[in-house]
Amino acid sequence: MKALLLSLALALSAMTAAHAVEPGERLANPVLEARARVISSELRCLVCQNESIDESGADLAHDIRMLVRERLVAGDTNAQTIQAVVNRYGQFVLLKPPVEPATYLLWFGPPGLVALGLVGTAFWLRRRYVSPVAVAPLNAEERRRLERLLQDNEG
Repeated sequence: MKALLLSLALALSAMTAAHAVEPGERLANPVLEARARVISSELRCLVCQNESIDESGADLAHDIRMLVRERLVAGDTNAQTIQAVVNRYGQFVLLKPPVEPATYLLWFGPPGLVALGLVGTAFWLRRRYVSPVAVAPLNAEERRRLERLLQDNEG
């Protein structure tokens, strides 16, 4: 039973988010290392694209982590460090790009598509459930013809 619990605990610990920062990358100064981790969590791995460079094991992510640490050791602020990475790799490296005309489609496109879909669905449902147009009653000739057709179908 203990072995089962131990293996379950090991499996659960392996499922937590892995941080790819290697011991050799870490800065000796804990304040600078903490700043580096904050900055790294804001930068995208250009290889993985859905992970921060702090989580990615890709070589390019390692290079960006090292660049961040070099800039911090050189005395840059967090903003200057991020700007240096953006200057080198472009705004795509930011996990949360700024809201500006170049990124409007990125920020407002998905909500716009959802809104357009909801409006389209509302129109479709409205057309589907609109009460039918009032139909004039059958005149005598139409009623006789209908009765003949019904009798022909029965027999």
